[in-house]
Amino acid sequence: MNILFFLIPKSQVAYVEEDFTLRQVVEKLQNRGYAAIPVLSRDGKFLSVVAEGDLFWYIKDQFGMNFKRAENTNIMEVPVRRKFEAIRFDAKMEDLLNLAMAQNFVPVLDDHGIFMGIVTRKAIISWFLKDSKKID
Repeated sequence: MNILFFLIPKSQVAYVEEDFTLRQVVEKLQNRGYAAIPVLSRDGKFLSVVAEGDLFWYIKDQFGMNFKRAENTNIMEVPVRRKFEAIRFDAKMEDLLNLAMAQNFVPVLDDHGIFMGIVTRKAIISWFLKDSKKID
């Protein structure tokens, strides 16, 4: 099976860019209700995923829980505690499944490392559930 079948394209995915401030990232996470969000370079390359916990611990450790002092910090200064792995669009389904077991979503990249979108764990599980009902 082609992993692009599960792809949510970049145009439908919330993401932030490397020059966003911590405040902008927090607001985007809050507005979308997400716990983690991809970080892209200005030219569209996938850089990392930043999670709520990363932001929390950084604000706590660097600014003594003072969000006002932290809000203008560049997002690239925030260390990520858990590295999200990305996958190429032409990867094997087995590789996608292995990553999806450990991550809520898997970033998908083209040949040049440009972010194409994400595959969610939910989409994969939903597909398997529908497919298993055909067997019963």
